[in-house]
Amino acid sequence: MTLTAMRILLIEDDAVLVDGLEHTLSNTGYQVTSAMTGAGAKQLLAEQDFDLVVLDLGLPDADGLHLLHDIRQQKLPLPILILTARDSPNDKVQGMENGADDYLIKPFELKELEARIHALFRRCYGGFQSDIVVGRLALNTRDQQILFDGLPLHLMPREYALMELLLLEAGKVVSKSRLAQRLSAKAGEMPDNAVEVYIHRVRKRLENHGITIKTIRGLGYLLEANDA
Repeated sequence: MTLTAMRILLIEDDAVLVDGLEHTLSNTGYQVTSAMTGAGAKQLLAEQDFDLVVLDLGLPDADGLHLLHDIRQQKLPLPILILTARDSPNDKVQGMENGADDYLIKPFELKELEARIHALFRRCYGGFQSDIVVGRLALNTRDQQILFDGLPLHLMPREYALMELLLLEAGKVVSKSRLAQRLSAKAGEMPDNAVEVYIHRVRKRLENHGITIKTIRGLGYLLEANDA
């Protein structure tokens, strides 16, 4: 895993706090999406993939504990950090018993929040690597480069974004919708066939590189080294 690829869903109804956290966490390298209601959060969770949730309990249309319970009932494999002004020991116990992975009380220091998020990623995803190697390809997450036999491949931004995600999930099927989200984050609206177009381009770039991108019909795409 690489920190820069991590998508955080921030569920918080305080607009000022949302702006501040989006700015801080984005500058740290995370991709942050916000919801200010429970209904909005449910819709985003149904439509997009996230790697971590930061959850306020005092939402205008729902109790955050109920939303937490619903997420856990769906078996979504997400670390969840509660961020709340509810500071009694019983509140914390309820939060943890309902499936939270951590509990931070407002007001809080930004550095502590960042440290707790980083610790959750390390605990749940096995830590961060600066290089991910698949066959003769390597993803250098520190410099955001993809290398072949140590030499950089010169990729357009969306080609890099697609390759980065496939390399991060090498050996796993990546859904078309998740790839579309990654591509759209680079430059606004895209045609409906954009994923297929960029898959075709990247396949051409990978010819003779010992890497295959397989189409798993109805599921998505799978990147493998040919000798895997």
